[in-house]
Amino acid sequence: MTATTHAGVTFQNRFARDLPELASPWEAETAPAPRLVLLNDALAAELGLDPAFLRSDDGVALLLGTTVPEGATPVAQAYAGHQFGQYSPRLGDGRALLLGEVTDTAGQLRDIHLKGSGRTAFSRGGDGRAVLGPMLREFIVSEAMHALGIPTTRSLAVVATGRMVQRDDVRPGAVLTRVASSHLRVGSFQYARATGDLDLLRRLADHAIARHYPSVAAESNPYLAFFERVVAAQASLVARWMLVGFVHGVMNTDNMTISGETIDYGPCAFLDAFDPDAVFSSIDHQGRYAFRNQPHATGWNLTRFAEALLPLLHEDEDEAVRLVERSLSSFGPAYQDAWGDGMRRKLGLPDDVDPDEAERLLGELLALLQQSRADYTSTFRALGAYARGQRQPALDAFGESAPAFRTWARSWLEHQPDAAAMDAVNPVYIPRNHLVEEALDAAGADDLQPLEDLLGAVTAPYDERADLDRYATGAPPDFGAYRTFCGT
Repeated sequence: MTATTHAGVTFQNRFARDLPELASPWEAETAPAPRLVLLNDALAAELGLDPAFLRSDDGVALLLGTTVPEGATPVAQAYAGHQFGQYSPRLGDGRALLLGEVTDTAGQLRDIHLKGSGRTAFSRGGDGRAVLGPMLREFIVSEAMHALGIPTTRSLAVVATGRMVQRDDVRPGAVLTRVASSHLRVGSFQYARATGDLDLLRRLADHAIARHYPSVAAESNPYLAFFERVVAAQASLVARWMLVGFVHGVMNTDNMTISGETIDYGPCAFLDAFDPDAVFSSIDHQGRYAFRNQPHATGWNLTRFAEALLPLLHEDEDEAVRLVERSLSSFGPAYQDAWGDGMRRKLGLPDDVDPDEAERLLGELLALLQQSRADYTSTFRALGAYARGQRQPALDAFGESAPAFRTWARSWLEHQPDAAAMDAVNPVYIPRNHLVEEALDAAGADDLQPLEDLLGAVTAPYDERADLDRYATGAPPDFGAYRTFCGT
């Protein structure tokens, strides 16, 4: 079932082999004039892939999926999902294919996945294609998230297809080659549960356990332990989003991974001015996935995951519900602990600070940030400078609220915050929305320099460089309200 490719690695087809009921064999659409736009050399090397090969015609064909490596079985994955709260029993990869899996240089199994590879059995009337801008956007943001230390899918390459794609206008098409520890989702389990096939649900859970949480297989109730590990992973993940001001934008159950990795960078963005109600998705009219609502949305999705797993937890449904409710109740405290610990690190507070005092300082600071609409990222970075005695950047950030900030800061400084530790967790550079749009506009005109410059900044986010001041600055006043789109 496996063989070595010219890329230098062995491809496998574990998902297609183990779970054929969730795998629709398919072929990627051919591209009339393929052109490699962007390649992640460091990630290629991590996967054991030869970057020089990937730049060749044969390598580009692999990245598009039009040449299938031996051992791989390209499939569109089946899954269901709640989209903005509404259940859809059959979603699946409508414009994507799982090409196969490879074992990276650290011995970890990784999915090689294609986004924008054409129509599949799950396309539901769509063309199955992607356009260049959103694929480059996912490359930028996912690699920035990785550099920030946040679990995420990765971007290996973007290949322009040479085909124009109709959306609200006509745009150049592209395929993103994406890498993940897997593409198993809450929606995968919802789909399996809805089939009524208990054996399929069990095999899916066993596959996920073997892939992500092998230690739980020895537990007395491995499926309950599995659920608890996913709860913990998601609590940690959403806390990390909140700490850096990231708004996912479309937290449907088909966009929540079992591994705890961030997936599907469609209508996502980072906060500029601090606003708990920030919404960047053009289709989130009610603010369901606003910044402040992300922990709640995660808990809601985990409840749907629990419902899908019930038959595996105990033969008596009432007992299964009791078990899972107890486990699910750990999400809120786990999230609060992760977020609170992270915020204390962002403020450089010592470990022995009184919890009530830390909570007071955090609450007052966030209220000041909201009142002044201070830039979330640069203000936290400026606090490190303030702790060193360099006061002006933080005072400027708070504007008319600077006197109130001075009062707050006197109390904060009594705890002798560790400025060096703060710099290690408060980034200088994030994919600021105006800079992302600037880079995408230039790339659309065949100028990749702004995109490469932006990547250079955000992939070393804590390393302050004097020549990159513009990448550490908030949006200009005329940038206006920001909205993002999913690209379909």
